[in-house]
Amino acid sequence: LSVCSKLCYAIGGAPNQVAGSAAAFFLQIYLLDIAHITPFHASLVLFIGKASGAVTDPVAGFFISKSRWTKIGRLMPWMLACTPFTVASYFFLWYLPPFVAGRVAWYLTFYCLFQALTTLFQVPYSALTMFLSTDQKERDSATAYRMTMEVLGTLIGAALQGQIVASAHVSHHCTTNVSANTSSQGSSLHEPSVPEPLDPLSHPVYMIAAGVIGGVYLLGIVIFFLGVKEKDDPYALTSDRAIPFCKGLRLTMKHGPYVKLTASFLLISTAVQLEQSNFVLFCTHAADLRNHFQYLVVTILVSAAVSIPFWQKILQRFGKKCAACGISWMIPFAVMLVTIPNLILAYFVAFVSGLSIAASLLLPWSMLPDVVDDFRLQNPHGKGHETIFYSSYVFFTKMSTGIGLGISAAGLEFTGYKPGICKQSDDVILTLKILIGAVPAVLIIVGLFILLFYPITEESRKETKLALEVLR
Repeated sequence: LSVCSKLCYAIGGAPNQVAGSAAAFFLQIYLLDIAHITPFHASLVLFIGKASGAVTDPVAGFFISKSRWTKIGRLMPWMLACTPFTVASYFFLWYLPPFVAGRVAWYLTFYCLFQALTTLFQVPYSALTMFLSTDQKERDSATAYRMTMEVLGTLIGAALQGQIVASAHVSHHCTTNVSANTSSQGSSLHEPSVPEPLDPLSHPVYMIAAGVIGGVYLLGIVIFFLGVKEKDDPYALTSDRAIPFCKGLRLTMKHGPYVKLTASFLLISTAVQLEQSNFVLFCTHAADLRNHFQYLVVTILVSAAVSIPFWQKILQRFGKKCAACGISWMIPFAVMLVTIPNLILAYFVAFVSGLSIAASLLLPWSMLPDVVDDFRLQNPHGKGHETIFYSSYVFFTKMSTGIGLGISAAGLEFTGYKPGICKQSDDVILTLKILIGAVPAVLIIVGLFILLFYPITEESRKETKLALEVLR
């Protein structure tokens, strides 16, 4: 693979991350503080939206596995067809409708559409790794390029969104009228200090950000299409038939390495998603860092982006299971941030968290092709199983993160989170600390424990590679 083709392939994954990052960091606080829907309804939007994306995964895998080869490939048409609809659904997700009663239905509809459409792109895009090269090192290299660009996409999305919409979350009435708020005998603790925004243009910054990110999305897909050439299955014989989807799914669920890998990283990805979705809320309401949250988010993502090549070297030299230990680095520092909410410490925690997030993003997508190769060796006379593996993996991780986000938003509702007020109750602050510190720590520890039993080692990878070369 040429460097140009790897770069173009990597750029294709960035648009989803740009849009997904903006939603991950800012959608929850947007729904609560801008759209003024209750935390319970916000939890429904987040959970059902993630669930709709998760349900789309096996459906997409089913239809893609039955797709015929075209002039531009078997996977590429799916990615091109869903792109314009994805951009449209993303734009309307950040539009504040002039009506109040139907806002929950509005955001639920467009978030479900956005999640489903990004799934229709992500499943064939991630499976495309298997059709770029037959060499494991080349695939690992392409994956490293991809994850570097996806983390950069995450950085671009969060930075663009953060810088453009920061003005909507700087509560001037909380900083300039502190004496008035504190002398009102606690009334500001229980009642919103800002009026309900009935005018859909009262916060146009979110629509501006959505338009900018939509343009970045389209540009990335154009570069991807022009620079990547999809190859047919390099191992399949002309006589080989595609594995039926249901049969392939049953075989997938019985494949030990895949089950252990998926179980481990669905817990780890849930922990990372909880950190992302609650970080801005934590900085705003629990750590008195409301004027720094956008810079902290950028620090996390810059750290993640620059450390991807470092993790690639680590996994090449010491193995992928060993590199997974780096995911645990965020645990002690997140606990420190919760117990000592200091500005300098917050930036240090953001930097270390970025290192851990980079490892958690790179490793599963680097290990999954090894699992597919192992399955191919055990089932040599079938094809079309790649999309089944990738779609079911994304399904499980999305379902787990959706459940986690729904529970976290419901927890804020239960403890009495009120949008638009200067200071939340002690119960809400404690809940945010638990969601940032304790819950991700437990999920990461359990996930890494499961990963200890992952059977594919560096030695077995080399044996599989040799056997597949003989087969090919």
